[in-house]
Amino acid sequence: MKDTIHPTYHTDAVVTCSSCKTTWKTGSTKEELHTEICSQCHPFYTGKQHLIDTAGTVDRFKKKQELAAKAQAVVKEKKPRKVRGSKA
Repeated sequence: MKDTIHPTYHTDAVVTCSSCKTTWKTGSTKEELHTEICSQCHPFYTGKQHLIDTAGTVDRFKKKQELAAKAQAVVKEKKPRKVRGSKA
C-alpha cells in the first residue's frame, strides 16, 4: 500500500450535531464533522414523529379508486368474437 495516495485516517474525529449540540467521536478522514440532525434529536428515533398529510394525497388516492370502480361498473360487455368455421 502506498503512503502518498491514501488520505490520513483520524481515529478520534469529533462529530457535532447542529440541532442539539451532541458530540461523539468516530473514525474519519476529517478531524471534525458537523451534522444538521442526529439520532438523539431526529423525530423518527425519538418517537415524536407525526405524519401529516398536507397535500391530501390519501384523499386523492381514495377518490381515484372510487372513480375507477364506477368506471369499471359502467363498462359495457363486449360482444363475443365471431369464430370462423374450419373448412374440412
